[in-house]
Amino acid sequence: MSTAKPAPARFTLDPAFTVGEVDPRLFGSFVEHLGRCVYTGVFEPGHPSADDRGLRTDVLELVRELGVTAIRYPGGNFVSGYRWEDSVGPAEQRPRRLDAAWRSVESNRFGLAEYVDLVRKVGGEPMMAVNLGTRGVQEARELLEYANHPGGTALSDLRAAHGDKEPYGIRLWCLGNEMDGPWQTGHKTAAEYGRLAAETARAMRQLDDSLELVACGSSGQSMETFAAWEATVLAETYDVVDHISLHAYYEEEDGDRDSFLASAVDMESFIENVVATCDHVGARLKSSKRINLSFDEWNVWYQRRFQAQPLPDWEEAPRLLEDNYSVTDAVVFGSLLIALLRHADRVTVACLAQLVNVIAPIMTEPGGPAWRQTTFFPFAQASRYGRGRVLDVRVQAPTYTTAKYGEVPLLHATAVRDETTGAVTVFAVNRSRHGALPLEAALHGLDLERVAEHSVLADADPEARNTLADPERVVPHRGEGTELAGGVLRATLEPMSWNVIRLV
Repeated sequence: MSTAKPAPARFTLDPAFTVGEVDPRLFGSFVEHLGRCVYTGVFEPGHPSADDRGLRTDVLELVRELGVTAIRYPGGNFVSGYRWEDSVGPAEQRPRRLDAAWRSVESNRFGLAEYVDLVRKVGGEPMMAVNLGTRGVQEARELLEYANHPGGTALSDLRAAHGDKEPYGIRLWCLGNEMDGPWQTGHKTAAEYGRLAAETARAMRQLDDSLELVACGSSGQSMETFAAWEATVLAETYDVVDHISLHAYYEEEDGDRDSFLASAVDMESFIENVVATCDHVGARLKSSKRINLSFDEWNVWYQRRFQAQPLPDWEEAPRLLEDNYSVTDAVVFGSLLIALLRHADRVTVACLAQLVNVIAPIMTEPGGPAWRQTTFFPFAQASRYGRGRVLDVRVQAPTYTTAKYGEVPLLHATAVRDETTGAVTVFAVNRSRHGALPLEAALHGLDLERVAEHSVLADADPEARNTLADPERVVPHRGEGTELAGGVLRATLEPMSWNVIRLV
């Protein structure tokens, strides 16, 4: 990448040109029975901060600060062997099971009631997945009845007997998980899964037609069955589901940091290709309905490190996938958030995978503290300030060359307007590893007077991280010299940085 001073990056903001309204569920997360996400993560009876249900209140406080709006549960690969009946009733009577997905022992001490309690205490919305790997239509109907029916039936009365008279009110349901993946227990072809998902959706809607249902899309754009999978599944399910899922993880490979910084190029391409496939199926079916996207697993994840190590041998809550994120990872992470916001017209649900300890923005130690990873900050800022209507940002910027994606703009940006206050927040990433990037944004039709804040996440050491020993090594700092004058925002974006500029 060249170290020469680049020309300014430019774009124009105008409230007449928008992408769409941000669905708050764009800022969802994910809790799976994997590693220490649940046990010694969100749930640790006996911890000094534990409440009467065993939830760590220090973690709950951080989850609220993070701004998580929805929590997907219980998987993930775990759900394809999940027996929901094991997770209800008195905790001391719940069975211990082998979880083949992560080669672990599952105690079921944390179950459905504890999950709903977690979601309520952080002010979120539940997003429940049903097992379509080893189970099917009947089990999905029974889980729905147990969770949501008011009372007067065997399963709803059983919930009341277990201590929850009021129904859980779960509206958003995933029809399985990554069923296109050969690694998935109960893996199916697109035709097999499409039929099962359609019949499960119809059966669930017979009990409650107000549900929102998510069909499994591809586990990644690189899957050999990508697009053909979506087309086949949607041909079966188009009329009975509301969303189709996308999953994507990114990592730096073989020292190619320039391509890693451009990871959002792939994410945006993935979104646009799935939208095209959805709309093609809708046109072929002559349907006026629009299928939206649930990007219900996304993150930076160093999968190759994980794949190089054997799974533990039937441990309970082993340490798995505990990536410690650098400031570089956080900048890429912020760029992925920008990609989601730039497609808010169709991406109406998204879940950061995962919430605690497992490739997570929050880390804990058993019996010890909880702290923020570097990726915590972009998510918290996007959730706080990324509410409203996304403005159409079309960047003109210098480019750089990447091995994976060719010529890529140095600037990746979006902007969100708060429809109530009129305030505008610009989210911007400078992908240059070495040079600051001048930014000029022309404002048309926006009654804005000043820069309220310019927050920067960057560090002279690209490998800087937050750890148990130094939990605040990386925190946002204030950007200097940013101004709004004559209807033009001017700022200088530090090398390899995540920027939040609030205009009021």
